[in-house]
Parts: sequence; structure tokens; C-alpha cells
Amino acid sequence: MTPIHFTFSSAFILGLTGLAFHRTHLLSALLCLEGMMLSLFIALSLWSLQFNAANFSTAPMLLLAFSACEAGAGLALLIATARTHGTDRLQSLNLLQC
Repeated sequence: MTPIHFTFSSAFILGLTGLAFHRTHLLSALLCLEGMMLSLFIALSLWSLQFNAANFSTAPMLLLAFSACEAGAGLALLIATARTHGTDRLQSLNLLQC
């Protein structure tokens, strides 16, 4: 495993552990998801540059578009949750009461 692969895989694992352990606020969960998506985007970009193939260059752009849509939907959910519940703490949310 090259140092570049190790760096981006460890960045993805750090984002995943942050998502698993720091689930107190919705904003921190969204930031961990964005960190994971950023590490995947950079890894896919470097992978497509390594193979010099034009077919693989669309995958990072598609992932970037999906992560932008995910960020927009997450922020809309954050605003809706903060307006209805008054906080963005994930412990105050209950699916049975919504």
C-alpha cells in the first residue's frame, strides 16, 4: 500500500469512526459524512489519473455531484429539525413522535 493510498483510506476510516462515535449533533454527523465523501472524491480522482483513462474520469465528478446533493439535503434536514425541535441533538429525535 502506497503512502497516498494509506492517507486517503485512513481519512475515510477517521470520518467513519467520527460518524460512529460523535453522534451527538446532526451537524457533526453531516461534517463526518462530508469528510468521508471528500476522501473518496480525492481517492477516485487520483485513481483515474493513475490509469490515464477517460472512462474513469466521470466517476469523481458524479460522486462530487451526489455529495453536493447530500449536503444540501442534510442542511435542509438540519434546518427543519432545528425549527421543529429547537435543537439539532440527535438524542432528542424520536421516529415515533415525528
